[in-house]
Amino acid sequence: MSRAFVFPGQGAQAIGMGKALADAYPAAKAVFEEVDAALGEKLSDLIWEGEIETLTLTENAQPALMATSLAAMKALEAEGVGIEAARFVAGHSLGEYSALAAAQALSITDTARLLRTRGKAMQQAVPVGEGAMAAVLGLDLATVTAVAEEAAQGDVCAAANDNDPAQVVVSGAKAAVERAVEIAKGKGAKRAILLPVSAPFHCALMQPAAEVMAEALAGVDIAAPKVPVVANVRAEAVTEPDEIRALLVEQVTHAVRWRESVAWMAGQGVSETWEIGAGKALTGMIRRIDRSVATRAIGAPDDVAAAVESAKG
Repeated sequence: MSRAFVFPGQGAQAIGMGKALADAYPAAKAVFEEVDAALGEKLSDLIWEGEIETLTLTENAQPALMATSLAAMKALEAEGVGIEAARFVAGHSLGEYSALAAAQALSITDTARLLRTRGKAMQQAVPVGEGAMAAVLGLDLATVTAVAEEAAQGDVCAAANDNDPAQVVVSGAKAAVERAVEIAKGKGAKRAILLPVSAPFHCALMQPAAEVMAEALAGVDIAAPKVPVVANVRAEAVTEPDEIRALLVEQVTHAVRWRESVAWMAGQGVSETWEIGAGKALTGMIRRIDRSVATRAIGAPDDVAAAVESAKG
């Protein structure tokens, strides 16, 4: 069984995520404590007992989702299934940072601080209300790319997340994204809906955030990952630390090529994915990308036990 570990992005957050893992596994609890210490605040209290509106703020959601993913990873390791059980790791947007931390290319402390910086920088890059994102269902990437180009009319509008064969997200200036929604409907989209996000991620409007991240990433150590990381920007594996650093900067303004990343891993012989952390969003996408790839989501102690049992077989 050739396996990839995949790590979720923003949108998977939920109050209480990771609490059962922290209660069951000291190593999982230690992840939340390390993230709290890195940020100088009790993010774990917000994750487990706070308000969802506050947790959903980009600067909180990003480190919180990483902490939950790494807690699940530490629980697996405590049961004898380490990162070496994966042939590749990959993450969706911020999940790429979780993947890098799981593969020991980044420390958990550095990852938490980078994601707090990334979240703030992405939020501040565009004034609230000036940008937007919309999900287009039922049209392929080429069609949605053409829709975005037609809708731009001098504004920024681009395909930002190529999630699966029937879901592409566009991002850019609010008026342009609103035009894209109407054009997509006219081209036969099953649905085209504005998303409840606070900024237009993964498009050229994020350039100020990319500059912040270039400076932040220059100041951290990146080691060669224990297993290759499939980068969002490339949709193929990378292992060289300087290349990883450069791609994390590019990732802020470039599209998340998730559909291609999953297809690339399947082409390399990956036959199973484990989604490590909160929710099951990636599991659903992977099933729509390639039905032959088995999927498993690991976000609670029962999931860890079942995954460990399957790995023995």
